[in-house]
Amino acid sequence: MILPRIHLSLYIVFIFLLLLSCQKKDIQTVKYKNSNIQIDKFISKANRFYDNNELDSAFLYYNKAKFICSPVRNTETYVHALNQMAYIQQNQGDFVGSESTAIEVISYLKYIKNPEHVWNTYIILGINYLNTYDFKNALLYFNKALVLKTPEWKKVTAKSNIALVYIEQQKYNRAIQVFDNLLAHEDIKKNPEDYAQALDNLGFCYYKIGDVKAEAYLQKALNIRLQTNDNTGQAKSHLHLAYLQKDKNPSLSKKHLILSYEKYTLVNHIDGRLTSLKQLIEDSSGKELKKYSVRYVELIDSIFEIRQKAKNQFAKMKYDSKKEKDENLILKTYRAQNELQLEKQKNRNIVSYILIFLSLSLILVLYFYLTSRGNREKIEATYQSETRISKKLHDELANDIYHTMAFAENKNLSVIENKEQLLNNLDTIYSRTRDISKENSPIITDENYCLYLKDMIIRFNTAQISVLATNIDGINWNQIDTNKKITVYRVLQELLVNMKKHSNSSLVNIDFVKTDRNVIINYIDNGKGIDINNITLKNGLYNIENRVLSIKGTIDIDSAPGKGFKAFFKFPV
Repeated sequence: MILPRIHLSLYIVFIFLLLLSCQKKDIQTVKYKNSNIQIDKFISKANRFYDNNELDSAFLYYNKAKFICSPVRNTETYVHALNQMAYIQQNQGDFVGSESTAIEVISYLKYIKNPEHVWNTYIILGINYLNTYDFKNALLYFNKALVLKTPEWKKVTAKSNIALVYIEQQKYNRAIQVFDNLLAHEDIKKNPEDYAQALDNLGFCYYKIGDVKAEAYLQKALNIRLQTNDNTGQAKSHLHLAYLQKDKNPSLSKKHLILSYEKYTLVNHIDGRLTSLKQLIEDSSGKELKKYSVRYVELIDSIFEIRQKAKNQFAKMKYDSKKEKDENLILKTYRAQNELQLEKQKNRNIVSYILIFLSLSLILVLYFYLTSRGNREKIEATYQSETRISKKLHDELANDIYHTMAFAENKNLSVIENKEQLLNNLDTIYSRTRDISKENSPIITDENYCLYLKDMIIRFNTAQISVLATNIDGINWNQIDTNKKITVYRVLQELLVNMKKHSNSSLVNIDFVKTDRNVIINYIDNGKGIDINNITLKNGLYNIENRVLSIKGTIDIDSAPGKGFKAFFKFPV
């Protein structure tokens, strides 16, 4: 009986330690929560600057968010910030810097559940490699983007980029196959800008292989772009038409180049302006050649300075953030050392608390053990008292014996009727004496207990009553505690006595069941039953319940008038 108390104490110690650890986790959770709030603020600011085309400020706040992000806990936010930074660098013409930023993402993509972030990374890397003439890697990442589970328009974009790589590789026939398939795609047909772009690129490929269909495609693309007022698209269409007309109609070609330059200037597309100017220089002479050459040089100098400043600015932002992070790490190291000392002191205090707690627990266990032993001694004393009561009741039968003796003295025993009456009285006295004695006599609890229990049950069998004991031999009674065996005997005896006196039963079944932890006994008779709410045998049932509870058992009684009597009780082995 002491083991459950020890388990209880150990369980309490475990709960105590768990609460301490949870307190530490709560502190860490608060830190993580505060960090997440700061990250969300930085990302929100960066998105706002990005939408307003303030790319330098957007880059700054994406970078700040990235440096306080944990790539493990905030993977998607971390990847999103780096992708946006890489896209801003790409937008400013810093393809090498953009590649370096995007490469940081690669090792964390396997933790990303949202394929959109993965697609963005692959597309950014593909465009960087395309613009740095690394066509092999460009195709690699565009194809990786293509196989992802993404919306159809993203797959169309990936295919279009793959075709652009084929154009740069001068694999025009392969590019034509891709653009032909794209033109048949419903999503392309529904979007005039995408449809015109596919037509223009297809026309350019036909121009490159000398196919006469080129002009029709290029002109159709230009007409759509004029209708949609797409200035960037118009500039590209005029440039491609200029290439087409260069040998056939130089004046018309030059006209298209001028229009291309004007449209690129209108939308401030630097690379487009440079391409148009380069072609105008080739097709011009005299003053026009000088004019276009000066513009080209000025534009080159200007864009070089702007892009170099942007590169330096982005690099400085990343460097400053790294430097700040390194300084913070040093400060965190000092702080961690101080916290370690405090933690050690705290742990020493915890050990002291645990020792005190264990001492108190030991005292508590000892108290419960002594209390339990006292209860057992009380139970044993109760059964000894019942033995003395048995003897006393036996002695109190003297009154019946006195009346029987008086009958024998005053009656003529030669008369057969008187003789039989005397014998019946003596038999009754004997039976009552035997029953009372057996009911309260000491119970055999050794290896013969099972036989003794069966004998008690069988004694209630009569010509009118059949008592069955099922599976009584299936229980190893030698493993059962002595007090529990006594309780089982007394409870069944009282149930059977009540049955015989009050229930008018003809059939009784007592079923014994042994589980891993419990012994279960089901008592059922087919007697007249009782009203549970109006019990006349309250004291008897109360005694039965107390006996079962004294051995840590439970009992359930079910009965109704005319429906027999059922008693179910179990107790731990």
